[in-house]
Amino acid sequence: MTPPAPSVRSVQAPQPLALYGPDFAADPHGHYRQLRAHGPIAPVRIAPGIDALLVTDYQAAVDLLRDTHTFTKDPRAWQATVPADSPILPVLGYRPTALFSDGDVHARYRQAINDTLALIEPHILRAEVARVAQQLIQEFAATGSGDLIAQYARRLPLHIFTTWFGVPPRHRERIVEGVGGMFNSAGDAAAAYADLVTVVTDLVADRRARPRRDLTSYFLGHPAGLDNDETVRQITLLMSAGHDPTTNLIGNALLHMLTDARYAGSLHGGAMTAHEAINEVLWQDPPLANLAAHYPRHDTEFHGVRLRAGQLLIVSYAAANSQSGQASSDPAVRSGGSAHLAWSAGPHRCPAKQPALLIAMTAIEQLTGRLCDAELAVPASELMWRPGPFHRALMHLPVRFTPLDTTAEAELPQSPEVSISR
Repeated sequence: MTPPAPSVRSVQAPQPLALYGPDFAADPHGHYRQLRAHGPIAPVRIAPGIDALLVTDYQAAVDLLRDTHTFTKDPRAWQATVPADSPILPVLGYRPTALFSDGDVHARYRQAINDTLALIEPHILRAEVARVAQQLIQEFAATGSGDLIAQYARRLPLHIFTTWFGVPPRHRERIVEGVGGMFNSAGDAAAAYADLVTVVTDLVADRRARPRRDLTSYFLGHPAGLDNDETVRQITLLMSAGHDPTTNLIGNALLHMLTDARYAGSLHGGAMTAHEAINEVLWQDPPLANLAAHYPRHDTEFHGVRLRAGQLLIVSYAAANSQSGQASSDPAVRSGGSAHLAWSAGPHRCPAKQPALLIAMTAIEQLTGRLCDAELAVPASELMWRPGPFHRALMHLPVRFTPLDTTAEAELPQSPEVSISR
């Protein structure tokens, strides 16, 4: 006897759950639990008037990320249905980059990105992160208090990324504001992204005329033959996908160490390490919580849900991770059974995983080594999270600690011109 075919349903809801605003920022996992009542794919609203389907099931997320036949990364058909001034477009709108392309075009862009990132020597990167970390810590160590987001986690990746790409110091804050503004997906998102593009466009034009030993110049000289705009777009992609998530990873891991009992309520004396804290954050509160936009190439059925051609699907790394880890609270068991999705999967998985981990690990180790008795200066329940559908990002992380005597410390050497491996 032939078993009955599985039921196929459409995902419909008169009021999709909003993934933006303070309520979602304060309790994203509560929202994910509600969404699971709809099954593996649930209707959400990612900005006023902009709806999407959110994949919350681990297996469905993996299948989507790997299925290049059914789904495309090119958003232009969907984008034609969205108001041109929507604050969501700085993140999801089409640009000629590896993130928004498929097939041979994606392979060409991805090869340029992979080869450029391969120039970053890990031992040089680690030494530079440690040097900058020491310098940043020294600036507030004598005060006995600090904001580990504004004074540390945000500034450290900024210095690293802008140094390796050769961004002039006077433009570094514009990079932070541009990346942060686009991920917040608020009313100023388009202006923030436009200014980021302006900074990188000027940089690319300068390096086209006067190459130097930096990653921007290598992009321009890569055999892929990227033109100026293609180069600008790959660099803005790496900066937006690199700086803000790395900042959030450092901040979220430090918060985890300051609030989890296994870390003894401070950065000193706990049984857990920075590596373990980072791994747990990548499972529980990944810095990019929801992204990986995909669009069906044609009307189809996916995990029992009817989808229309061009419909926006977003993967919830955070929800899929927590769903995958429900069987065990032991991180070792979880990581042995199925990998977390914080770095995505399939052909569009994050190409900068190793540099990002090295930056975050070194940054945390340097801080915990110097400010070992740091503790939260406010109750954890009073911490504020940046609104927006895509990231999991603290606004501030205030701490207090025993002031350090920095008067006798030698001035730290300035960073030399970046040395690349070829």
